[in-house]
This record gives sequence, C-alpha cells and structure tokens, in this order.
Amino acid sequence: MKHTTSQRRESWFHTLRQHVRARPLAAIALAVSLLTIVALLAQSLVQVLSDEARAIMLLALMGGTVGFAATALGALPGLALRHIPQRLEDAMLGMAAGMMLSASAFSLILPGIEAGKPIMGSKLGGAGLVVLGMALGVLLMIGLEEFTPHQHQSAGAFGVGYERYSKVWLFVFAIALHNLPEGMAIGVGFSQGDMKVALPLMLAIALQDLPEGLAVAIALRSAGVSSWKAVLLAAATGLLEPVGALLGVGLSSGFAAAYPIGLGLSAGAMIFVVSHEVIPETHRNGHQTPATVGLMIGFALMMVLDTTLG
Repeated sequence: MKHTTSQRRESWFHTLRQHVRARPLAAIALAVSLLTIVALLAQSLVQVLSDEARAIMLLALMGGTVGFAATALGALPGLALRHIPQRLEDAMLGMAAGMMLSASAFSLILPGIEAGKPIMGSKLGGAGLVVLGMALGVLLMIGLEEFTPHQHQSAGAFGVGYERYSKVWLFVFAIALHNLPEGMAIGVGFSQGDMKVALPLMLAIALQDLPEGLAVAIALRSAGVSSWKAVLLAAATGLLEPVGALLGVGLSSGFAAAYPIGLGLSAGAMIFVVSHEVIPETHRNGHQTPATVGLMIGFALMMVLDTTLG
C-alpha cells in the first residue's frame, strides 16, 4: 500500500512537472500571484492577533457563510426539478454575471480608488494600486485555471491530473473555483470594518449565488446524479466562499496599501471569471439576447443596491 501511494505521488509530481513545462507562463502567473498573496498574509499576522481584527475576521467568516448558504438555498429546488429551459438558465446565469460585474465596479474598484487616493497622494495613484491588484487577481485565476483539475461543459477538461477524476467531480471543482474570488471579495470588503462597502457586496454575491446554485444542481441532475447528491454537491461548491472570505480579510488587513490592492485583486479575479467562464457559457446555446438582458438587469439591480446601501 505504501509503495502504491508513493508511486501515485511520484506520478502526480511527474504530471505536474510536464504541465509546468508545457505552460510556463501560466506557472509563472500562479507562482507570482501566490507568493504575493502569501506576503500580504504574512504582513497582516500581527494585526490578526488583536481583538478588533478577530472581530472583523468573524464578520468576514459570517459574510462568506451567507454566500455558502445562498448557494445551498439556490440548489434546493434541484430536489424537485430535473431540468429548466436552457433559455431561462442562460438568462439566470447572465443576471448573476451582471451582478458580479457591477459588484466589481461599484463595491470593489471605486472604493479601492478612493482608499488608495490618500495613500498615493492622487486619484491616479490610487487607481494604480487597484490596477496592480487587478493584475494579481487575473494572474491568480489564469494559474488556477491551468493547474486545478476541472471541466467546462463546452471546452472539456483542464488541469493537472484531470483524468483521475470523474466528469461530475471535475464540474464541481470548476464551480468551486469560481466561488473562491467571490469569497475573497466578501473578506476584503469586511477587512476595514466599512459596512457601506461590505454589506452591499455580500448581498450582491449572495443574490447571484441563488441562480448559480440552482444551475449547478440542475446540471448535475442532467448528468445522471441523484437528486439529493446533486443538491449536496451544488451546495458544497459554496464552501470555498467562507474560506475565501478569511483569505481576503487576511491579505488586506496589514499595511495601508494592502486594502486597495486587495479590492483590486478580488475585482480582477471576479471579472476574469465572468469574461472567461460565465458569459461564454451563457452564449454557447444561441441565447445571447436573453443572457445579455439578464446581465443588464443584474448589473442595474446591483448598482441600485450599492447606491441604496452604500
């Protein structure tokens, strides 16, 4: 047994090395982003020990848990529904994409620029910090996209050792990967204790998790998964949101510039997911118009929520 385990581990590392050689730019992107995140987390460790920081971490964890609960709640109708019209599903996912884009703009990028302005001495300098964060978020998602085993319904399987997993698990990994930047955004939003940023952002992400949870449950049922297992797996994809929330609050709670950088990082990661995954998925069935209308409705709804609560 030990020999077999050792062989499997050696085989996995061999596959990883081959993957790195085949995709050196993606490997560099992942390494740079992860090292930067580790550095941001390390510089915030001292502050995490304070009572105020622990209270903020608890709020962030609760915010991420709200996102997880919304995903689980959205998945529940999957117990009774085996399928929904594809046009409706694409419109729902388009609406979720619109809310993510709007949240990125109004709850992450604009507050990040305002937070960076006094640090850098100008609005342009503040925007520069946010752009730096966005670049890190994009690099992170490019690296995770290339190296995490997962599958897209239209493009097939990706990642190191994807052939070791069933299509169902690869699909679950793909959705869970989408939820990581959403959780990070919630955590960054709570990191400074500013409820005008945190609450609209948490609400927007929770609202867009509802149709996403249902879409995942329906997709799993269509793939032949039993109703309860489909709902549980769909709900489980939301578990990365509280994890991401803790990661987000940690990386943006240290020196002053970490906050606008963290806001930009979360925005960059979310925009990448929307452009790279969600929008192409909603357009692949020929339902571009309902998907785009859904996107505009979601964008407008989040803009109103941010204006009202922010």
